[in-house]
Amino acid sequence: MDKRYQVFVSSTYEDLREERQEVIQALLELDCIPAGMELFPAADEDQWTLIRNVIDDCDYYIVIIAGRYGSCHPSGKSYTQMEYEYAVEQGKPVIAFLHQQPDQIISARTEQSKEGKICLEVFRELAKKKTCKYWTSSKDLGGVVSRSIINQIKKKPGVGWVRADLIPSEASALEMLRLKREIEELKLELSKAASQPPEGAQALAQGEDETWLIFDIHLNAPGAFIAKGKPATGYYEVRVKLTWNQIFARVGPQLLRWASEGSIRTGLTSLFKQEVIGLLFSEFESKEVDMSNLRVSDLRKAIIQLRALGLISMNDVVSNAKKDSEVYWSLTGYGDTALSRLVAIPSDTIHEQKSLPIEIQWTRLSQSPF
Repeated sequence: MDKRYQVFVSSTYEDLREERQEVIQALLELDCIPAGMELFPAADEDQWTLIRNVIDDCDYYIVIIAGRYGSCHPSGKSYTQMEYEYAVEQGKPVIAFLHQQPDQIISARTEQSKEGKICLEVFRELAKKKTCKYWTSSKDLGGVVSRSIINQIKKKPGVGWVRADLIPSEASALEMLRLKREIEELKLELSKAASQPPEGAQALAQGEDETWLIFDIHLNAPGAFIAKGKPATGYYEVRVKLTWNQIFARVGPQLLRWASEGSIRTGLTSLFKQEVIGLLFSEFESKEVDMSNLRVSDLRKAIIQLRALGLISMNDVVSNAKKDSEVYWSLTGYGDTALSRLVAIPSDTIHEQKSLPIEIQWTRLSQSPF
């Protein structure tokens, strides 16, 4: 049966007009149907919903990556990366076409910000995990795309489109209906995974359950005193009781994209400084509490617990792209949902900023823990 395959072409737009034109021409010469957002008129539904629907209808997905990361969704990811990740999630055959010499691209067609460059590098590393090809010019790209699509059609023939007068048999139609229902069931399972904790998490400490975190601080207020007449000078170990919701509400927003363990530690230490030191030592000047930090062992305890609850996961893509000694973490789908429920403010409720309920224990140290 004569089929035509639909191919979604994803890329940044302004800097790759010529390259996109070459790719579209190459696909038309293969009797393929190119699809990309610039080919569609405005619709009533939101942009991202429309993009997903178009990708769903395509047999193959290709992305062209050069010197720009592209316009971003409110979540912080570029639409190009979101399209790529969605196509992978849907099991579409994907091919990434990476510029072979990104450092040779003219400045006007590259990311100007440091954050943009990092995001682009992370995206390139992500694309390398699947089938990828390299190109250096628009003419070269057209040929590479043609050969790659022909190879994909041989290895992974898609459903394709046929003329209306070539309607499949009733048996085939029933089989396609069964497969469609199976896909919908799998999508439903994925949706549930983003809204429910992992199996066994119910038995773990979470929510309003309490735990102790240990902070090391250095006080420098000669002549002043803290609890039970202890001098406000020297090094102290301070144990602070917090709920897991309080910890996650502080850590979660840092992981909307990704954050290192060092950044998470800084965030929890900041919570300690703002809520605990600020209330206990309101009469001190800030310089009198000149050093504080969360214990590394307690940082790891918090991270392991949040990971076991299915709220966060290690981001290997960023860790590999950064190539440093840090470990990077991101929210899981369930973690993103749980964070929204935890910190979002309902429109019909008046909320007041509340201080943490303070319960602390002090131990003066004989030497510096730093």
